[in-house]
Amino acid sequence: MTSGQGGQGGQDPQQGWQPPQDQPGWQAPPQQGWQNPPPQQGWQDPQQGWQGQPPYGYAAAPSAPGHGFSPEAPERPTTVRVGVGAFMATLILGLIASLVQFSSLDGLVAQTVATANDPVITEDVVRAGLVVGVVIGLLLVGLEALFIWFAWKGRNWARIVLIVLGGLSAVFGLAGLGTATASTGFLDSLSVISLLLTIVGVVALALRPSSEWYRAMTARRQAGLR
Repeated sequence: MTSGQGGQGGQDPQQGWQPPQDQPGWQAPPQQGWQNPPPQQGWQDPQQGWQGQPPYGYAAAPSAPGHGFSPEAPERPTTVRVGVGAFMATLILGLIASLVQFSSLDGLVAQTVATANDPVITEDVVRAGLVVGVVIGLLLVGLEALFIWFAWKGRNWARIVLIVLGGLSAVFGLAGLGTATASTGFLDSLSVISLLLTIVGVVALALRPSSEWYRAMTARRQAGLR
């Protein structure tokens, strides 16, 4: 009886216990350890990008600044080049006019007094007024040069300032055409040319290609690009 029980249920103690694989309903337990590591959830091949949650201890990589933008700034359209160039030419003409006024200040004062024909308007008053006007004009020229520089670099606010100031200058310039002024014919010619250039600059910077370029440049700066 001992030998019968040993033939049916007993096994060699040196071989250890063997599970009854032939019995129905029994399944081998899953192997654990290094041979069968637990599945990683939420991660796929790094070459295909992150899927779901990254592995424990790692944070998702932030998106790079300027994603979706070209590394190079868009080329300036012709309207921006023409507009900024027109304002630059107006600036140069303004400097030339100021130099001419300083060089012929005495003759301009005498002409102003003769044209006014008013005892209150003396040469000293006219001279002081012209000097103050020239100084203020030079300050405005410096500010205009600053606005032109920023507009060339794609600053939309500078473009708006040039359009507003240029529009006001064009309106006053058109209103002053045909009126008697105490200036030489050369200065009158410079004023007319400067007026035309100002109108060209305002219209060119206000056109759609210019607006789209400045909008694109603003978006690039907000994304951390230049």
